[in-house]
Amino acid sequence: MSFKTPTYQLKEALKNYFGFDQFKGSQQQIIENVLEGRNTFVLMPTGGGKSLCYQLPSLILPGTSIIVSPLIALMKNQVDAVRGFSQTGQVAHFLNSSLTKAEISQVKSDVLSGQTKMLYVAPESLTKKENIDFLAAVPISFFAIDEAHCISEWGHDFRPEYRRLREIFEKISSVPIIALTATATPKVQHDIQKNLNMLDADVFKSSFNRDNLYYEIRPKREVEKQIIRYVKQHEGQSGIIYCLSRKKVEEIAELLQVNGINALPYHAGLDANTRARHQDAFLMEEVEVIVATIAFGMGIDKPDVRYVIHHDIPKSIESYYQETGRAGRDGGIGECVAFYSYKDIEKLEKFLQGKAVTEQEIGRQLLHEIVSYAETSVCRRKFILHYFGEEFSSANCQEKCDNCKHPQERMEGSQYLSLLLQALVQLDQTQKSKHYCAFLSGHLNADIKAYKHDQLSLFAVGKDHDEHFWNAVIRQAVVAGYLYKDVESFGTLKLTPKGSAFMQQPESFMLFKQHDFSDTDDDIIVSQKGTALDEVLFTQLLELRRKVAKQAGVPPFVVFQEPSLQDMCLQYPIDMNELTAIQGVGAGKAQRYGSEFISHIASYVETNQIERPQDFVVKSLINKSGAKVQLIQNIDRKLPLEDIAKSQGKSFDELLWELETVVNSGTKLNIAYYLNDVLDADDQDDIISYFMQADSDDLIDAYHEFDGLFTEEELRLVRIRFLSEYGN
Repeated sequence: MSFKTPTYQLKEALKNYFGFDQFKGSQQQIIENVLEGRNTFVLMPTGGGKSLCYQLPSLILPGTSIIVSPLIALMKNQVDAVRGFSQTGQVAHFLNSSLTKAEISQVKSDVLSGQTKMLYVAPESLTKKENIDFLAAVPISFFAIDEAHCISEWGHDFRPEYRRLREIFEKISSVPIIALTATATPKVQHDIQKNLNMLDADVFKSSFNRDNLYYEIRPKREVEKQIIRYVKQHEGQSGIIYCLSRKKVEEIAELLQVNGINALPYHAGLDANTRARHQDAFLMEEVEVIVATIAFGMGIDKPDVRYVIHHDIPKSIESYYQETGRAGRDGGIGECVAFYSYKDIEKLEKFLQGKAVTEQEIGRQLLHEIVSYAETSVCRRKFILHYFGEEFSSANCQEKCDNCKHPQERMEGSQYLSLLLQALVQLDQTQKSKHYCAFLSGHLNADIKAYKHDQLSLFAVGKDHDEHFWNAVIRQAVVAGYLYKDVESFGTLKLTPKGSAFMQQPESFMLFKQHDFSDTDDDIIVSQKGTALDEVLFTQLLELRRKVAKQAGVPPFVVFQEPSLQDMCLQYPIDMNELTAIQGVGAGKAQRYGSEFISHIASYVETNQIERPQDFVVKSLINKSGAKVQLIQNIDRKLPLEDIAKSQGKSFDELLWELETVVNSGTKLNIAYYLNDVLDADDQDDIISYFMQADSDDLIDAYHEFDGLFTEEELRLVRIRFLSEYGN
């Protein structure tokens, strides 16, 4: 059925139903297309007004529109919003597993009576025969598929049940389809249209640029402290913190709460009532922060979210784009801060194990892209838009990403680009990035040997630079358009016409120095504004440490380790309470060695008029303190360390790390009962004598000093005893 609605009538309907005077972007053309009965494909960024594109036609056309939506929270939110615009609650309903039999009966009654113009349905509900039979007897205006990227295996949130939608639609009614998504690469777009048999659809693609968002990637160091500081500096503003696991969501929410921040968790492990209550509390501004897995946020229409923080880097650029898109939907400022460590990528890669080969390849390719994004020094906005097939000049970013605000050094890189393109040609454009990095840098790995590529003339031609460098050249060459990654072959590099032209006639190619994330997850805190370490104070504290150590007759590292001194140079503690909040400093160590340090820092702060982050004393979670107490009690009871590790669900290595943390913070642990069973007393004395004279407590140095006589584990155990006896 086709409806031609004059423009003035459409605007009247917009004003009448939704209270808006003007359409946004391409909304009017999309709505006209739907009203004319044509298949429609909509690519529109989060906050662009996608939902109006099917809601307004639903209200104008006769019959009921079927809107497929992936999440119960999303359906509830949208139904509530539509009912808010209407005089009757029957205008919109949802049909999913959260409803009782009586509620389902009421929904069907309202649909049959013609009062319901929009029926939101979960794809799982559509597969049920009774629902298919029911809908087949109802006048349907059109089908809408929200979050249509779920159809594609190449999408970031693939759902197998979405692949069956076309066959189910055909059983119900032969009416037009409108598919909508906020995140789709050209490959995903084609996959969606092909699956829905709507390659004839009119495509409406809005710009993916959200010019009010600021993008920043930070190394994942002391991430919990950084998050607390950030949230406190944005007090009174709404924010979302995304974590990959439910456990981490609970931990971060609790950590925020004990530090005086009004926050709630949201994940699929909570019961439906709790999830709904937490979501409503956030929407109603009863809480400032929601800590969530990706289950939260799809379709949540809270316009004034001022920041989105990713505790863990997402598993694809699509996920990242969609989740950051929750910020600044009112056009106001939205800050998007993500913490990145390659260790998180390795964890995500492990999750792919056991899946089908194709799914693993796709997953790795998506992970490779998010790694490229995180580590790049190119304008982040340009990188994201390039990924979605949109050209963008970084000059238009206007310092709305960290790379444009704090640009890295640049150098002439045409010779490196030339070598890279020559390597592609020599290897017949058959390999992925990793292989070319090894090939050019001269890394003789198993694949290079298997293909006998080490026998080619260009092997190791770029050996003056490592694989990290060549990876940077590849990333920047892709963004600049000299190469592209062939999606069908899971990321094989291919030349573009621009790349071929460069080989014929080389031109200037400015290369950015890449970020180095090799030292993430260490003990050094990065301040909110990227504040550099106070080098002057650090030098003074090193000298003071030498003096105190000499007086105590112990090596300097026993007094305070360098990460603790570095943290002091960021936090400027001036009393014992503040000193115990410093990384690696417990009450015992503070009492034993701290007085001269806080006295020196207090004098330094006053002399130099330092503005201290005094609001930044992070309280630990009670359960973590409880675990520490339990650990100490178990050692006091002289339980075997293997049994302690097993009872706490830890590996032996993890237990040793925890013991080291405890003694480094100033608590005594007597593990002699265990140590005496694994190492004789003379050997222990030799190792302790070594540490007493050593410049550092580095295990590698100790291992070489004893010519490998002792294992790393034995050295760690003795070091724990040494630090406990002489440091605490």
